[in-house]
Amino acid sequence: MATQNLSPVLCAPASSPAYPMAKPGYGKRSAPDQHPRRTDDFALLPERERYVAGFVDHLPDGAAMNVKTLAKQLPLYGQQAVGSALTALSVAGHLRRVRRLVGEGEQVRWVFRTFWSRTARDNEWWNAYLDAEDQRAVADPEDGAGPGAGAGLGTGGVPGAGAELGTGGEPRAAAEPWTRVVPEAPRTAPLSPRHRAQVPIPAPGATADTPATPVTAVPAQPGPGCLSPAYLALARLGRVDHRLALSAADCEALEARATEWLARGVSTDYLTQALTAGLPARVDSPVGFLRRRLKDKIPPALPAAPDVPAGPVRRVMVECAQCGAPGRPDALPDGLCRPCRQAAHGAVLAPDAVTGPAAGREVRAYVSELRDLLKAP
Repeated sequence: MATQNLSPVLCAPASSPAYPMAKPGYGKRSAPDQHPRRTDDFALLPERERYVAGFVDHLPDGAAMNVKTLAKQLPLYGQQAVGSALTALSVAGHLRRVRRLVGEGEQVRWVFRTFWSRTARDNEWWNAYLDAEDQRAVADPEDGAGPGAGAGLGTGGVPGAGAELGTGGEPRAAAEPWTRVVPEAPRTAPLSPRHRAQVPIPAPGATADTPATPVTAVPAQPGPGCLSPAYLALARLGRVDHRLALSAADCEALEARATEWLARGVSTDYLTQALTAGLPARVDSPVGFLRRRLKDKIPPALPAAPDVPAGPVRRVMVECAQCGAPGRPDALPDGLCRPCRQAAHGAVLAPDAVTGPAAGREVRAYVSELRDLLKAP
């Protein structure tokens, strides 16, 4: 009788879930000219940094590089440890966190990337590489966003769940693209009371084919939109102080002088305050009084400020690996800003701080003197 084989069939190995990918344009970017992978690539790093570096090195381009996603995939360390490890890898020259401006004109947004290099690079190499990356971004503002980069963004240009997150795991909000404003149709300004329009008015009983006879139209009452700011400022003086109430003819007579004030860079509020300050108890002729003040107290004409040409917009900025502060590559050596770099290398002592063996002797001598004083009757 044949023996029945009761051994169970071997189960197929469980496939590990795919690593989350960032939205197109975000995530990991591999630096060029790296040496091939070896078993001792990160042998000089501490154990934690070596573990995180080996995991990041095998991630494909476009993988999410935020701390929360990495900590979910690394069971040995939490978010704080992973964030510290990424900062140490930045100091060691393996990565730089970068924000890049994508788009042109009014439709622009920031995308966040992490450049990774298996080969440790010094600050000079990273500065040169990121400067070249900035030149490429200026030459082609839309390049590098990836296909369908805009499709992965929600309303307002904020990345979704798979987009880059900050050091603490909070989602970074990309800069909102400016909304294009459709210009309104030009509005015809109302006619000035000093001008008359020749409006063709058809004769009674005329048809559409009968040419209309041009008749001089009666000008309508001027609205606030056709009055100059100087005229309006003079007209409001009577409401500020009743002693300076002006008629319409008075405002037209003083309008040219008040316009000279505004042409010298002052505002209508400044003009009103200068004309109403220190009034006498009685003003017999407001128009004569104001004409004199407009002539005597006119402000000096200041030279126009020179036009400073705007420098080129930098489209690639390095982020501090610790706090996320942006800056130029040469301003963030080791990928750290100055406060974070000082904190990483220890607190800087003040020049007058007392340290060393000599300080210990001075403290002991001072304590000895205090004890002698306490023993004295």
